[in-house]
Formats: sequence, structure tokens, C-alpha cells
Amino acid sequence: MDGADAPQPARSGSGVTACSTSTALGRMNGGANASNNAAAAMEERFADVCKRKLVLDESTTRQAMQLFKETKIILLSSMSSLGSGSPEEIERSWCACVLYCVSKLGNAGKAKEDRGITLRQILRAFDLKIVDFFKEMPQFCIKVGFILTGLYGSDWEKRLELQELQANLVHLCSLGRHYRRAYQELFLLNDGKPANNSSELNVQQASEYYDFGWLLFLVLRNQASSAVKNLLTSTTELVSVLAVLIIHIPVRLRNFSIEDSSCFAKKSDKGVNLIASLCERYLTSEDELSKALQKTNILIKDILKKKPCSDVSECQQGSLSFIDPATLFFDAEGLTFFKNFLEEDSLKSSLQVLEKEYVNGLDTKGELDARMFANDEDSLLGSGSLSGGALKLPGTKRKYDDVMASPTKSTASRAPMSPPRFCPSPNGNSFCNSKMAPFTPVSTAMTTAKWLRSTISPLPSKPSGELLRFFSACDKDVTDDIICRAAIILGAIFTGSSFGERMCTSLRNTSGMDAIWTEQRKMEALKLYYRVLESMCRAESQILSGSNLTSLLSNERFHRCMIACSAELVLATHKTVTMMFPAVLEKTGITAFDLSKVIESFVRHEDSLPRELKRHLNSLEERLLESMAWEKGSSMYNSLIVARPTLSAEINRLGLLAEPMPSLDAIAVHHDISLGGLPPLPFHKQPDKDEVRSPKRACTERRNVLVDNSFRSPVKDVIKSKFLPPLQSAFASPTRPNPAAGGETCAETGIGVFLSKITKLAAIRIKCLCERLQLSQQILERVYSLVQQIISQQTALFFNRHIDQIILCCIYGVAKISQLALTFKEIIFSYRKQSQCKPQVFRSVYVNWPSRSRSGVKLHLVLIVQENRRGPC
Repeated sequence: MDGADAPQPARSGSGVTACSTSTALGRMNGGANASNNAAAAMEERFADVCKRKLVLDESTTRQAMQLFKETKIILLSSMSSLGSGSPEEIERSWCACVLYCVSKLGNAGKAKEDRGITLRQILRAFDLKIVDFFKEMPQFCIKVGFILTGLYGSDWEKRLELQELQANLVHLCSLGRHYRRAYQELFLLNDGKPANNSSELNVQQASEYYDFGWLLFLVLRNQASSAVKNLLTSTTELVSVLAVLIIHIPVRLRNFSIEDSSCFAKKSDKGVNLIASLCERYLTSEDELSKALQKTNILIKDILKKKPCSDVSECQQGSLSFIDPATLFFDAEGLTFFKNFLEEDSLKSSLQVLEKEYVNGLDTKGELDARMFANDEDSLLGSGSLSGGALKLPGTKRKYDDVMASPTKSTASRAPMSPPRFCPSPNGNSFCNSKMAPFTPVSTAMTTAKWLRSTISPLPSKPSGELLRFFSACDKDVTDDIICRAAIILGAIFTGSSFGERMCTSLRNTSGMDAIWTEQRKMEALKLYYRVLESMCRAESQILSGSNLTSLLSNERFHRCMIACSAELVLATHKTVTMMFPAVLEKTGITAFDLSKVIESFVRHEDSLPRELKRHLNSLEERLLESMAWEKGSSMYNSLIVARPTLSAEINRLGLLAEPMPSLDAIAVHHDISLGGLPPLPFHKQPDKDEVRSPKRACTERRNVLVDNSFRSPVKDVIKSKFLPPLQSAFASPTRPNPAAGGETCAETGIGVFLSKITKLAAIRIKCLCERLQLSQQILERVYSLVQQIISQQTALFFNRHIDQIILCCIYGVAKISQLALTFKEIIFSYRKQSQCKPQVFRSVYVNWPSRSRSGVKLHLVLIVQENRRGPC
């Protein structure tokens, strides 16, 4: 070794030798070169897929390459992210996300026939399953959101319509499996093995009939506007297709005999009433099924150019035998027979026409090709949950364990969920041999719809006499205010531009049938609101021993929460593709914390609520508690600043306080809601001195906290009662004293209830995760004790964070202190198996550096997350 290469003594204070410096620089240069080479190789592979596999046009390729180049640095840094998979998997997922964004955002102004590629093509090109794609796409959007804003504008997230696509995927998967099950019960199975009395030709024809039925349904479904596209309507349309198949598919391919089958229960001496029988079997209404059949018949006439049969005598022979002729129509208005519709010579041509119609009508701007869902293409569909359990693909195991129940489990009796009935068959054929229908998204949706149809729809759309008496018994009659408010808020949710904002299509351009659908849903929500409100008023009056409920019935926030809850249940029942939670919060001007105050009372005061809807509200409450109530702009902070004055500085520094609710007239103007025939808008007083300040303003005194303008003085109520009923105290001004709680403010009472729910939810999740990790009872108790202390003493740790982030860090911290051989990656691996798991929880962590001190529990927990996102520990 010559002198130049010999190590030199370190300079005083430098701590680094010349050799080590050059070595470090060499490694840095080598690392940079390796990184550049890797990036270049990725870019080359991506370009090859765009040009060779997908054969994209020049414009789409250029946009895709631009987005990939601008995000590849983030891609390289993501290779070491915790729990992201192998580098190859990360690269394929990233490339698919890039192309999906370009297909949805980068084709504005192009002709429809030139619009990019479908999601199905993207997934096939990169060998990805749909479930995996939807797990990665939210993370991709979080990481490159600022780049997408620069390229496509600030509204890119709304235009991407990822949530709508995700819901549409779940619905199509449910409908595909529902159709496959129903078809196999009704007709010959397409398993490649002909039955003893069938030929290979029959099996091939059975396959073509199967494909025809699904394709007919897809074309029918695509004719509906996306504003009203929902699982209930789609299921009814699917049943109408089954009715068409039953009377047109040759008898030799049937798996049943109408005259012998007890499953067609609605019959007379003239024959089977097929429509009524199918309605009873699939829990739909005859009116809705008749409307769906009319649409199906029009499609067959206009697209397939088939004419209804006008010869009544033909109803007594062939596939129409034993069907009541009185239930058949010859003008395409109901159950209609089309002569030579599905005969061998016309089946193939009809398939080709439908195929062409579907392809032409398929919006290729990133949409799914729904033909694959009838064939259960597992290579694309995969299995598992979407969004970490927020949406689940049908067929995956559902957990009904009590341990996962709501942290505020209602004492109300649970309404049983009646599945569609599968009757025993005297001859043992497969159509009627099932013991019980499985709990599927379709069956549960139809069950809850039956409750809505039979229990809520018959109610009047105006307040009952008893409810009007409660309104008039207030210090000032609030009838007009309540009726007007309901019209405005429900109008903002169901009509005007609300649906249009979510899906880039205004309801003003939809058909009359779509407008009727939205008006029906609006009425259902209104009737449910009045029904539950009356039950609540009755209970509150018993507590107060009087009918003057001024404090509650004049509270603006309370009514908006009630209307939002009612509308959410209606939307959840119909399972709309658009307007999914938390859209109702935005439309009503309330926050997640506000809604959490009424969920338990709503369930308790509606005994007939189906179990599935109770579960829906329970799941919403968990979402509200775990993260949404802790987000910036939550009204929870307006109460917390009163209950915990020591946190006011931190809350103000982070700008967490909620803005005041938008006024009713502002909502009416924003959504262009006409008030013709309605009473004038409720009178709004000038802001009180206790009204909350904007998050942009400082709020250091207790008096600077939100109080609803319409809330009455508590003096009269206190005189009449020794304590405030729970609902009235929950929606009272945060600074208002609560006599029932030993003189503490309503904010202190409300925050105490809220934090007790958080503690219970944390206990449930700690128990589940510790048991999965096989940790001892002692460790479990230590973790729970630590979380309890953070909730009570270090509440600020929850600000802008998810409760599971705190739990994960506590488990890791206790394990390290207890000297357990447990890594953070092992904890994450087990956490991924939890039903509530979301990748965002451990991939996107809010980091808040305090201005004065970087020590203590807060820094410790944040550093744990930060450190373990970089690699193994």
C-alpha cells in the first residue's frame, strides 16, 4: 500500500479519517448510481408494458410516462416501506396505479371511443388482483397527491371516483355470485359434465344461456344513471332477467318442474303466478319487479328487435305451461313472452348483439368490465377485504363475534334477520333442496329493504298528531322550523346537485324514473326521521315529566344529526354506489363527533331496526371513534377545549377547532333547493358570545366555544327538572352546567362519555390483537393500562391520529420494556389480520413536533413508528 492509500490520522475533532471519507463518498456515489440504474430499469419496463402489452396511443403513453417519471423517486423510497411486499410487487402495483390515474384523469376532451383502457386490462397487464389493487391505490394517492394536484388540478380525487369504483366492484361481485347460484338452481349446471339425460350440445347451450342472462342484465344495468345505481335496484333487475329466462329457456334445460315445485308457492287453479312467486322467494316487491320487467322488455324489443307474442293460445304449451295466463302480458308491460326469442337459431345472434351493445356502452375510462364477474375469474378477483375491512368481497368469512360489537352496544332488542326462504322439495331437485339461504350482501340488502318497504314506507310523510303536540308545547311552536329544515337538509342529500357532485353527473339530466327514485328515498328518510323523533320525544318527556322539550326540539345540530342518521340508513339499505358515508356529514354540515351523539339513542328508540342496519350504525360509530372524531375540524375539540383547558394551546396551535355549521339558507342556496310551498326559513339569531371561533382564530377562554344559535336558555328546563336528560345535555352548549353531573359542564360530561367509549373500543382491540400475538395476560393488562394513561393524561397524542396507531406503539413499547422477542413487523403482520385493519394506519402517520419540547411519551411513540417504517427492528 503506497502512502497515498495509507490511512491518515484523523483530524482533531473530525472523527472521520480521509480513507473513511472517501469510502463513504464512494458508497454514496455507488448507491446513487445503483438507484439511478434501478429507476431507469423500472422506467424501461413500464414503457414496454404500455407499448407492447397495452398498445396505448401516443397521447396516453406520453401522459403515463410523465406521471411515472415524476413519481419514481417516491416509488424507490417505498421499496423499504413496512409491510409493502417484495420490490417486484410494489413496482407492479405502482405502475397499475399510475395507469389507472391516467385513464381517469388524463383523457379529458378526447372522444369516448379513444379513451384509454379499462381497469381489467391494467390488472391483466401487471398480473394483479383487484383486491390487491384497491389495497395499494389509497396509499399511492396519499404519497403522490401533490403531484396529481399539479398535473390534473385540485379536484383530481373527486374525478378519480375511487370510492365509487370500489363500491361498484363489491356490488358486481355480489350480483355475479347471486346470479350464478340462482341460475344453477333453476337450470342445468355448467360444470363441463353433462347430466345423464343431457347431451354435450345441451351443456354448451346451457353455458350460452347463462352468458346471455348475465349480459342482458349488464346492458339493463348500464342504462340506469350512475346517480341511482344501487344494489337493490340491480338485484330487482336481475330477478326480472331470471323471470325472462324461466319462460324462454327450453324446458329440457330446466332443473325444476313448475307444476311440481313448491318453491313457486303463489299459484291458483289456473297456474303459477310467477311474478308473485319470485317476489316471495327473492324478497322484492311486485311493483318494483313489474317496473324492472317493463324496462327489460323494452330493451329486448329495441335492441334485440324481438316482438311480443300476441297469441294467447301459446301460453298453454311449451315453456309457458302451468303458468297462469292472467299474469302474462302481450304489450311488454310485465311478464311478456317473445316468440322464438331464445331458440337455437337466434341465441347466438342475440348474444352477439348484446355483446356489441355492452362494449359500445362500456365507459372505458378506467371502468371495470363486468362480464368477468359471472365467471368468477379468481385470477383477477382474488379474495379478501377492500380498504382494510371497510368493504368486503362476498364469499369471505364474516365475523359476528360479540367481541367486535359496538363500544356502545344498544340495549334494544335485536331484530332477527330473515333470510330468503329455500323450501324443501318433495322430489329432491336442487332448486328446492337448500336448507337455508346464506347470508350474502344481496340477501341482507333485500331483507333490510323489505323492512323499509313494509314498516317505513306506509307511514305518513308529515309529523303525527302526537309529534305535533310536542312541537307546539315548546316555548315557541317549532313545527314550521322542523318541517322546513327537514326539506332543506334532505334536499341537499338526495336532490339538487348533491349526487352530481359525487359522480360528475347532475340529477338534472337524469330520466324521470331516476327523479322518482330519489324522491322515494327522500320520503323514506323523512318518514324514518319523524318516526324516531317521536319515539325520542316520548322518552324525553317521561324523563322530564312534561311535554315541553324546547331545549331539544329547538336545537339545530340535534335535528341535523337525526336527519343525517335517517338518510344514511336509507342509503345503506339501498347500497348506492354514490353518496356513501361520510357524504351525509358534508351535506348536513355536521361533524363525526356530532353524529356519534345520536347513534346509540337512534338504535334504542327504533325497535324494529333490522340487525344489518344496527351493525351498519355500529360500524359507523367505530369509524367515528377510532379516527374521524380526532380529525382537524371536528366539533369534539370545541368541547375538549372546555373540558380540558390545559389542551387549549395545543388545539389552537394545530388549528383543530370546528367551523360553525353552515346556515340553512346557505345550504338551500348552495344546492339550489326550491322552498315553494314550504314555511319560511327558521329565524336565526345573531351569534352569541359563546359561539365558537374559527380554527384560524385563537380560543383560549372557556366562553369561546360553539353553542348552537337556536339553543334556548336552560333556566326553564332546570326549574322543571332536577337534571338534564342525556340527549339535551349532549347537545347543550359546552359551557353550560350539567346539574346531573355534580356541577360539571356539559362539555366535561360529553367528553367523559366520549373518552369512555374510546377506552372500551381500545380494550376490545387490545384484547384481540394480544391474543393473536399470543401475549400473556400480564402484558395485555400493561398495554391496556398504558393506553388508559394516554387517553386520560396524554390526550393530545390522539390529535389527527388513529386509535390503532396508539395501540400498536403501546404493544411495541411494553414488549421492549418487558424484554420480549417481538418486532414491530411481527405486530404489523398480526394487525393485518384484524377485521378493522387499514394499511394507512401503519403507512401514513401524522408527526407533530412540539414547539417547546421533544421529550416524553409523545416523542417516544412517534419515533417508534418512524423508526420501524424504515426497516426491521
